[in-house]
Amino acid sequence: MSPGARALALVMGLAGLLSFATAARSDDLPEYRLKAAFVYNFIVYTEWPAATGSTLNLCILGTDPFGKEIDGLQGKVAASRTIAVQRKATGESLKDCHVVFFAASVIDSLPRLLDNLRGRAVLTLADSAGAMRRGVMLNMNMAHGKVTFEANLQAARGAGLDLSSKLLRLATEVQQ
Repeated sequence: MSPGARALALVMGLAGLLSFATAARSDDLPEYRLKAAFVYNFIVYTEWPAATGSTLNLCILGTDPFGKEIDGLQGKVAASRTIAVQRKATGESLKDCHVVFFAASVIDSLPRLLDNLRGRAVLTLADSAGAMRRGVMLNMNMAHGKVTFEANLQAARGAGLDLSSKLLRLATEVQQ
């Protein structure tokens, strides 16, 4: 892709993310449809190591709050890779996961789960209070009917992932 085409694609994607961040309200769209759109944009605005294959396995760990909303990401292309959605029960291996969403049902096990992912290029996501401060890279919240998010840049860098500055500018808080 030429530099101009890549820049246009980034601007278009950012415009989509901005539209959700500023205009999407929970009474207009179901909460988890909005959050699924954020998950997609989180993947798009993450720079993956060159060794990452052509498929990004998006794993939902624990009781899936998204339901059919996350299934819309199945087969979509992001960061030049195809997304494959997988649901994982508590205790299942995450070794093939590139993105892990920690559902509220597993959040009490977060320190152990994150420790098992240490040193691997795995983007970690949640929507639980305090998850970013506990080591999750991107944590979504609902505020005034809008989806917001906070970012743990230190955790992302520690995993060898680079979060786009365009994405970080939209975060309500960035932990360095």
